[in-house]
Amino acid sequence: MKHTATVASLLALVAAGAAQAEDAEAAQFRDGFLAGETDWSAVEARAGEEGTVNLYYWGGSDLLNVWMDRAVTPALAEKGVTLNPVRITGTKDAVDLVLAEKNSGKGVGQGSVDMIWLNGENFATLRRQDALFGSFAPLLPNSANLEWNAEDPRALLNLRDFGVETDGAEVPWSGEQYVCAYNADRVAAEDVPSTFAELRGYLEANTGKFTYVKPPHYIGNTFVQEAIYAHNPDGNGAEPFQRSTDEIPAEELARLIAPGMEYLRDLEPLLLDAAGGTPRYPEDNAALDGLFLNGEIDFNCKFGLYAVATGLATGSYPEAATQFVFPEGNMIKNKNYLAIPANAPNPAAALVLADWMTSVEAQASKLQQTGMPAGIDGWMLDEAGAQSIAEASPGLVGVTQDELDANAAPDTNATLVDVIEATWLEYIERDSSDPIETIVARAYENLSK
Repeated sequence: MKHTATVASLLALVAAGAAQAEDAEAAQFRDGFLAGETDWSAVEARAGEEGTVNLYYWGGSDLLNVWMDRAVTPALAEKGVTLNPVRITGTKDAVDLVLAEKNSGKGVGQGSVDMIWLNGENFATLRRQDALFGSFAPLLPNSANLEWNAEDPRALLNLRDFGVETDGAEVPWSGEQYVCAYNADRVAAEDVPSTFAELRGYLEANTGKFTYVKPPHYIGNTFVQEAIYAHNPDGNGAEPFQRSTDEIPAEELARLIAPGMEYLRDLEPLLLDAAGGTPRYPEDNAALDGLFLNGEIDFNCKFGLYAVATGLATGSYPEAATQFVFPEGNMIKNKNYLAIPANAPNPAAALVLADWMTSVEAQASKLQQTGMPAGIDGWMLDEAGAQSIAEASPGLVGVTQDELDANAAPDTNATLVDVIEATWLEYIERDSSDPIETIVARAYENLSK
């Protein structure tokens, strides 16, 4: 019995020693790469030795899943790496797994997740928990396809994710912008609104011909945020909403969002079905598209840079659909990203995957086969690269990219989103008689619990 116990203890010590050695090796690789001391050829060689990369991503798109299997898998195989696509129903599941393994003592090189497709609060959560690999993105060879100069305002979406500094701990993968479309068979060009005041004027004459996706769906939250930006009493749009709840007091946020919330409450009687007593808010994109196609609403506002071109091709949009600039100066634009956890088991393979995903080849292929807009920056590409992306695009209908860029605005800071969402649900959906200041203060209190 004593001998057996001794052997078991020795085996445990050997295992612990091996784990420590693995940690030390993985940590040495990480530190060397982040310090700029590791040649990219050495990264590729180590990736081949690791052999596998575990990519966790939302698997609800058949087009994206097919692209992963038919484009990403063979591209990585040429580099000696096998892609293991872990298709999940919610990004938070992957974030929770990373944090659970970290809290159980699985350190550098010992986790299960090599890469996660994410943005917003999920990234902010990993950053707060010190659960990210480090500032890898600007060190990738294909980082040349992205703008990193903080003095260039176009770099904002590479440097901040929902108001949270990325610090290079995630690399942009796709981009999107909140874009509106109208049915030209039903709306004269001179009646198309460009501001929220003009939208209200249109609905006063055409009551019930508009609605937006119901919060807390992110599509609905975004429309609410745009209304808040446009009615910012200080007149500086999205600027103050880049701060976190730690930086902006509840009473100040309440002051800033009150005019926008009041506008949305006043708009309710003019929305779809409001004449019957209760406005109808669609639950998701599909429901919104159906209302637009059937002529129940005249405008369709959502994330979907190429939604009109795609909708015309598939028959899911009315034949006279065209895009327009709305609201001027406040069309929220964002990106989604690929992040590497601190305890990634195959960090070199993850770096190789991240680099390929930000290549012109990958971005053009993804755009062409899935319709997901490019995450790399067109102005950073050479002529051939820019042409490749342009040829892969379904195209814009009724607007130009320059017009969209000129009216772009950043997302609200991730920590404020929950507060704004909670305020809409209580002040507008539940028609609370409490003042906005009280509702916002209550939301702040709930965040701290």
